Amino acid sequence: MSGRVSGKVIIVTGAAAGLGAAIAARLAEEGATVVRTDIMGGDGVVRQDVTDEGQWQALIAEVVGTHGRLDGLVNNAGIADGKGPPDPEGALAEDWRRIYTVNVEGVFLGCKHAIPAIAAAGGGAIVNMSSIGALVPTPFLSAYGASKAAVMQFTRSVALHCCEQGHAIRCNSVHPGQVRTPMHDELIARTAAEHGLDAEQAAQAFLSKVPMKKWQEAVDIANGVLFLMSDEARFVTGTSLVVDGGMSLTN
Repeated sequence: MSGRVSGKVIIVTGAAAGLGAAIAARLAEEGATVVRTDIMGGDGVVRQDVTDEGQWQALIAEVVGTHGRLDGLVNNAGIADGKGPPDPEGALAEDWRRIYTVNVEGVFLGCKHAIPAIAAAGGGAIVNMSSIGALVPTPFLSAYGASKAAVMQFTRSVALHCCEQGHAIRCNSVHPGQVRTPMHDELIARTAAEHGLDAEQAAQAFLSKVPMKKWQEAVDIANGVLFLMSDEARFVTGTSLVVDGGMSLTN
């Protein structure tokens, strides 16, 4: 049976666990050949530091050399916080630089080197993972939110550029809300420690901001990415797909 992305070769970064693993699995279920990368490597996962331009060049060359084409890229790799306090007054400059380097520069480098390869294959799609943090201000995650807002705006620029250049490449961002991934659990644990709460109390504080009153699952985000990577979204570019259970409506 033909899937929604059958025959497409797609790279997914940050795919060893969490959202990236779910996205890669969902695309593969629908027929794509998925190349998974992650800084940690792993079984069937290419070790890649998305901030290293040379590694991007080598990865794209390897994918095209092995599979003959590249049809899509999901820039999912990202980090949420650093070693120091996360608030604007107490944050460390080195944490800001690291978060921006991974979350923004990593996306830029991915687009820079994927666009020529996807264009050479006749076109395709790029999805950049942003966050609800790009739309809803969160003082204790100021660097993360600012970086994800930058990803959203960069996505719009790439989308327009590809249209103007006739590349037939669509570029969109996806904005998850409260998803219980390993990265989100780390944030809950940190919040609990800082406010004297147990883990369940901290988790409920996060969940209380979601009008639908339930946790999203990684597959909810993966389904959104699948749509944007498929030909069903052939006329969708430069948009921000918010998958947050209504959180951005009330916060």
